Amino acid sequence: MSWFRRRRPEPLPPVHLPSPHEAAVAFWRGWFDLLPTVSAAIGDGEPHRVENELCELVAAVHPDLHFSLERGHRAIYALVVSGQEDPRLRPYTDAWIEAAPPEDMIWEYHDSVPPVPDPTGVTVNLAGHHLRLGDFRIVAQVTDGAVDVAVYHPELAELEEEARRAMTFLPLDVTLGERLAGEWLGRVETAAQEPSDTIDLLELRELVRSLARVDEPPLPES
Repeated sequence: MSWFRRRRPEPLPPVHLPSPHEAAVAFWRGWFDLLPTVSAAIGDGEPHRVENELCELVAAVHPDLHFSLERGHRAIYALVVSGQEDPRLRPYTDAWIEAAPPEDMIWEYHDSVPPVPDPTGVTVNLAGHHLRLGDFRIVAQVTDGAVDVAVYHPELAELEEEARRAMTFLPLDVTLGERLAGEWLGRVETAAQEPSDTIDLLELRELVRSLARVDEPPLPES
């Protein structure tokens, strides 16, 4: 569950940006100052109360970064700051996560959107359609060090083009996580008809992680 995912909405005038390390140190100083207010807003079910302050904190690191407050996998809550795999922003997200405090029972931190533990149990409501991610089928072909995929769901053809495109990529992102998807997925297509020799999302995750030699993370404690 994501309470909000925002970036700075308006373009900023040219400014002198601090070094990634300086920006990261300043962010975490501001985060700890703001944390009681963040906790109170979330506890009251009104996280939008701190949206502007968080936007300013993140934009001070770099104005093109995105952020979100999420339900955590290992902790109760998660703070995600992402450059959406833009190589220009990687030094800033790298410095940000390196300067992050240790995770605890309350907060965990991610420098890219993490995968959902079990995407097949997720249902997305979009434009009057209820799409179970467990019903998505994938054709995956490994070519030149990348995985080309065709994505099929029986209701994709009923969606408008923009929604269909979003629902082609969303299952891949929540299955692999933003970073693994960006590094390993090549061509991504929407299949109009169900192809043969398909796999499900969890099998796709296993395939890509095996290519990337990524170990399965520990399951979150209940």
